[in-house]
Amino acid sequence: MSVVPLEAVPLELLRERSSVKWRRYPDDVLPMFVAETDYPLAPAITAALTRAVELGDTGYTSPASGIREAYSAFAARRFGWEVRPGAIRTTGDVIMGVVEILRRSIQPGDRVVVTPPVYPPFYDAIPEAGGVIERVPLLYDATGRYSLDLAGIETALLAGARAILLCNPHNPTGTVHSLQSLARLAEIAEKAGAVVVSDEIHAPLTQPDIMFTPFLSASDAAGRVGFAVTSASKAFNLAGLKCALMIATDADRLRLVRDLPAEVEWRTGLFGALAGVAAFAPESDGWLDSLLAALDRNRLLLADLLAEHLPGARYDVPEAGYLAWVDLTELGWGDNPGAKILRDARVALHSGKAFGGEGRGRVRMNIGCSPEVLTEAVQRIGALTSRRRTPSQ
Repeated sequence: MSVVPLEAVPLELLRERSSVKWRRYPDDVLPMFVAETDYPLAPAITAALTRAVELGDTGYTSPASGIREAYSAFAARRFGWEVRPGAIRTTGDVIMGVVEILRRSIQPGDRVVVTPPVYPPFYDAIPEAGGVIERVPLLYDATGRYSLDLAGIETALLAGARAILLCNPHNPTGTVHSLQSLARLAEIAEKAGAVVVSDEIHAPLTQPDIMFTPFLSASDAAGRVGFAVTSASKAFNLAGLKCALMIATDADRLRLVRDLPAEVEWRTGLFGALAGVAAFAPESDGWLDSLLAALDRNRLLLADLLAEHLPGARYDVPEAGYLAWVDLTELGWGDNPGAKILRDARVALHSGKAFGGEGRGRVRMNIGCSPEVLTEAVQRIGALTSRRRTPSQ
């Protein structure tokens, strides 16, 4: 049975929201930069938060919030991954978890591998944890697919890098790393005595025809070298509520997570935990399936819109998420085409340069919106190319 795509909230109501997506720019700008979506909350989340407000349930977050058990069941249903609730601890958000794990896994000055183009906060998290960034860019092949440069990562680790900060699925490309690639990464890391910290916040947004592999499940070695950090915040639009999960399945790695200061767990937001329990519950599966159907519709629509209005653009349909990585270099709009697009088309996109040098001439576009908003955005951008033509053309 086909799934009905989730419908976005009307634009006039979205503009009443107070989050950064709707407050950074004037109302004549279509905001498609930050990773917030335009859909209504899953009903179970709305009910849980409403009841908490009615009860005045706004105190400190209990370690017995139920989020560990909820995620354990969710991972089994959605990914086929059996992870014990006891392997999980919470904190405020994914980058907090990344920093705290890295800080205790490396020594000051150790190099940490990142795979650009990659989520910009990675470049801040590593120095905050005392590390030094080691760049090993993704490979890009003739079929339009990105993949880990495993040989390059191995070279970096054998030369002394002590950790890999993995993005799985990858932001901004939407790549879902294969089981074989992740297993090989684990083997390389174990051989070099390095650890892997896997940011898996986009995992619930993997399209149904693609297999997502949690890094810790890729092989026995992956469990021995790895940590995972994840959250309901991207899929269920809960970033402001502050709840993330730190996971380790190996006894030694789990000991490190359990030995983190109590304050790391106290940063967990109560509303984030309550909303996360509702998000990961079975009654929210239908909502998530409808969201994925809406994103599938938009990722394919974007390809058609670009072909019609921006034929010089290059775009590879993502396997996960609601973030489109679009190459505009052929349009001649410079290293940061997003600046021109914001100024002249009044569409706010995320500058590709923020993701690393590989992002020059590129933009990241949030397609977690209505088809109408997506269409208008691309039409506005496409109009910039027509303005360059003379009447004789």
